[in-house]
Amino acid sequence: MVPRNEIVGIDINDDWKSIVRQLTHSPHGRIVLYRDSLDDAISMLRVREAYRLMTEKKEFTKEIMLRAADEIYFVPEGTPLSTQLVKFQRNKKKVGLVVDEYGDIQGLVTVEDILEEIVGDFTTSMSPTLAEEVTPLNDGTVIIDGSANVREINKAFNWHLPEDEARTVNGIILEALEEIPVPGTRVRIEQYDIDILDVQET
Repeated sequence: MVPRNEIVGIDINDDWKSIVRQLTHSPHGRIVLYRDSLDDAISMLRVREAYRLMTEKKEFTKEIMLRAADEIYFVPEGTPLSTQLVKFQRNKKKVGLVVDEYGDIQGLVTVEDILEEIVGDFTTSMSPTLAEEVTPLNDGTVIIDGSANVREINKAFNWHLPEDEARTVNGIILEALEEIPVPGTRVRIEQYDIDILDVQET
């Protein structure tokens, strides 16, 4: 979970130029829109969608931005992980804001966070080097450890796997499937076919 003080949000009462500047410089895939205080969060904006509107619309306005934003999904603090996962899938949501009994926002949680917590956090401070995580084969395919960093993989192979939501290969697979994969599962992400060879709990 991302704690409250690390949640990236935009106050929609800010000057419009300031809002656009915050959007264009955001390194995140989603941004919370709120009025005056994060506790008055009103919607969740996908930054990629905002970029698309900026390029396609002759005039990108605050009204257009607000219409493009998604309704916020709230998660009561203390909800069991298995219950959270079921509700995320049932509501077809990928991101939620965690609230306490008073309705105050405590953090932000994603489906990836929940799945990785259930199956075991694949990323550790003692993760091996990229050379140890990647095994190129003669037929052009590559065996990659799930804990490998997506950005490093993209740089090494000149690939274009999505980097805006998850940090690891495990993360983008979980984000795409929204469930824990089993060996033999195939998932297509962008133009890449990924076959799950093995799954280990940690």
